[in-house]
Amino acid sequence: MPDPLPPHVAALIARRFPDSTEELVVGGVPVGELAERFGTPLFAYDGGILSDAVRSVRDTLPAGWELFYSMKANPAAAFLRFFLGRGCGIEVASAGELRQALDAGCEANEIIFAGPGKTDAELRLAAEAGVGELHLESVGEARRLARIAAGSPLRTRLAVRVNPDAAVQGGAMRMGGRPSPFGVDEERFEDAVDESEAAGLQVDGLHLFTGTQILDADVLLAQYRHGFALARRLADRTGRPVGTVDLGGGWGVPYFPNETPLDLLALADGLSELEADRGADPRLAEARVVLEPGRFLAAEAGVYLTRVTDVKSSRGKTFAVLDGGMHHHLAASGNLGQTIKRNYPLAVVNRLREAADAPAELVGPLCTPLDMLGRAAAVPAPRVGDLVGVFQSGAYARTASPLGFLSHAAPPELWVEAGAARLIRRRGTPADLRDDQIDAPDEPPAAGSTDDAEHDPAV
Repeated sequence: MPDPLPPHVAALIARRFPDSTEELVVGGVPVGELAERFGTPLFAYDGGILSDAVRSVRDTLPAGWELFYSMKANPAAAFLRFFLGRGCGIEVASAGELRQALDAGCEANEIIFAGPGKTDAELRLAAEAGVGELHLESVGEARRLARIAAGSPLRTRLAVRVNPDAAVQGGAMRMGGRPSPFGVDEERFEDAVDESEAAGLQVDGLHLFTGTQILDADVLLAQYRHGFALARRLADRTGRPVGTVDLGGGWGVPYFPNETPLDLLALADGLSELEADRGADPRLAEARVVLEPGRFLAAEAGVYLTRVTDVKSSRGKTFAVLDGGMHHHLAASGNLGQTIKRNYPLAVVNRLREAADAPAELVGPLCTPLDMLGRAAAVPAPRVGDLVGVFQSGAYARTASPLGFLSHAAPPELWVEAGAARLIRRRGTPADLRDDQIDAPDEPPAAGSTDDAEHDPAV
């Protein structure tokens, strides 16, 4: 008997949630129990899947390569403590993320601070905290850092991010190889190193991150090979061995029917060859080699769980209205980087073994036609009370969504493992969105005055 689920959804459930039969089971707990206990909508994360992801990355990387977690994927404190407990560093891209990483117990020297648009306050905070490495995105940023650090030695290593040429591009979202706010163009890379060092900075590392959601091992290997070639150029320019080669993240997970998981065995074989070449080159042999995935480590552990509140028909289409939507999971609505909107893997997770009926539109509760989690979704005829699960929701889901739109409550997050579920972020309330507001003054502020909240842009 054929599986009633779409093949890519069935394969994902079999690989990551194998205890599921009629109902999805996350971390040993049926989703119906999670919904009854914590309410919907919610995010549930399977701790066992997170552990498997870390183990699979470490098994793929050559010995000695360092693993950092890119916390923009999911900044929940429980995630940060989990990855820290497994020997990972943390990659941050703002002062807020830096403070969260420190609050979670990360040592400053185990933090990499990257990203464009760093303010003077953020550069100063990173320098004073002594982060392990700061990645320079432009010559202007290097000059500002030099002014901030004037007269006091920096306690942080410095790397320059390179926007490589188009020959090594790949992935669903390109981050380089074209005009970009990210990094220094490859053709100006050596000049940027010269200008940074002329400003009084010592650049000993290189950061290469060309794209995200890459599922082809050969594409990744080509990018890494290019990254090591650029690192050799850095050493030749400075006359010093390279201290760090940061190869970024970019490892993808399959979301759509035509996608297959990244071939880790092929990647491991290619990385072994690259490591042998690196180790034989005195310019690179002592360098730290860093990878900083986020999506690959976090995405598959997460399920967004939402309940059907209404079912209606409109001009020949069936609409299932959900209590959650794009305000909690913008990416699943297709409004975060998709050109052609396609459904994330999803299912009616309390009726996994029931065959699909006529396609249904799975829509959220917001006052916009953009709020749609499933377009012509292949699901059983929806019923009020059904639970819809959106998979691959551990990364770039809640954290990348407009939680304040329409002032709905923000969804809670659960850590589920070995048959036990615990709350790691409570459900927000509409009142939470008002807590930081200040009553309007009777008189408008005087011309040229500023609100106290603007004085520290790093807050």
